[in-house]
Amino acid sequence: MKKEELLNLLKENPKEIDNLIYKAVFEDSQLLKVLQEILKEFGYKGFSIYPLYQDFSRKFLGFTIPAINIRGMTYDVARRVFKVAKRLSVGALIFEIAKSEMGYTKQSPLEYATVILSAGFRENFDAPIFIQGDHFQFNRKSYFTDSEREKNNIKNLIKEAISAQFYNIDIDASTLVILEKEDLEEQQKHNYEVTAEMAEFIRSIEPKGITVNLGGEIGEIGGHNSTPEELRAFMNGFNKVFKGNIGISKISVQTGTSHGGIVLPDGKIATVNLDFNTLKTLSKIAREEFGLAGAVQHGASTLPEEYFHLFPECECVEVHLATGFQNFLYDHPALPQDFREKIYNYLKTNFKNEWKENMTEAQFIYKTRKKGFGAFKRDWWNLSSEVKEKILSDMEELFEKIFKALNVVNTSELVKSKVLGS
Repeated sequence: MKKEELLNLLKENPKEIDNLIYKAVFEDSQLLKVLQEILKEFGYKGFSIYPLYQDFSRKFLGFTIPAINIRGMTYDVARRVFKVAKRLSVGALIFEIAKSEMGYTKQSPLEYATVILSAGFRENFDAPIFIQGDHFQFNRKSYFTDSEREKNNIKNLIKEAISAQFYNIDIDASTLVILEKEDLEEQQKHNYEVTAEMAEFIRSIEPKGITVNLGGEIGEIGGHNSTPEELRAFMNGFNKVFKGNIGISKISVQTGTSHGGIVLPDGKIATVNLDFNTLKTLSKIAREEFGLAGAVQHGASTLPEEYFHLFPECECVEVHLATGFQNFLYDHPALPQDFREKIYNYLKTNFKNEWKENMTEAQFIYKTRKKGFGAFKRDWWNLSSEVKEKILSDMEELFEKIFKALNVVNTSELVKSKVLGS
């Protein structure tokens, strides 16, 4: 079917996007680009959140933007996010996927962006849609073996992402920090130099009229807590070497979380002592001393619900949420037990080399089950409508709680005015 025919088909029956996106993901990947072009005709495309972050850089706006990573059942989950966001007039919302997630969930930038935009179209969402490349991260070993090759790998990913309408990108060279150095600037040197180089590269290829919103990172998540001195060392170094007009808009810091949470022997998540004082201090320094929108918190989705209202209180500009939604899917009682066991048996067979001696089976499954999304992508998508409805209707409640706790309810008009100028 030609582009014009597809366009007319969707004009007559928007629900046909369900079949078209399924075909594009599983049968005809060339259809993804065509769908993006068609969705643009309806006003559905990627936007940069940069104009809103400029406002944040002058004054904290009172809310923390959730950046949601969707690893499985992406179309269905994204539809529910949009449904809740529309009902609550949420405009301050980002959909993102990390470099590593693209691999184990088998979602290329083009596929992920097209699925998200299709979900927005299906739900008739009327605010700008922000799609973000999360943790475009440098491999430490590869970088220190052949830095140019590793930088080119990230540049190629950046080109692919921007082409797919990812107009928000988090550069993560925090893996290159050398803590053994005594001088803080020397510790951060590789980090700020590489981040500046990637920022310059992005500015050289971004589409005309679009300023890609960029983030940097000073502390690898799961390491020691970031300090004001580290933030200043990174930003002073970045500003010294960056050759361009617009650099980064936000900075990711470490305040006590780890990706996926810390797993206890029984498979439950340990309570995390997140340092909210550090988060608030670093956000204020980022904003007041360096003109950034503020600090970004990673690895937060497994935190207790009662923590979430603290992020706006700490003037945190953005919080990244991933594993909690994954856990919601796997642990929901409506998910068929035989399907769950099928995935777990696959993990035990194919990733047994990751099963360390001191790990219980519950810990091993928890650590590896993210890899069950790519291998069983079609199976997740093809779950019965009855099963999916039970899971997703409960997920709606979770999204609503998060949106309310982060104060992003009724932000739609503000976002539209800043980003669309209307």
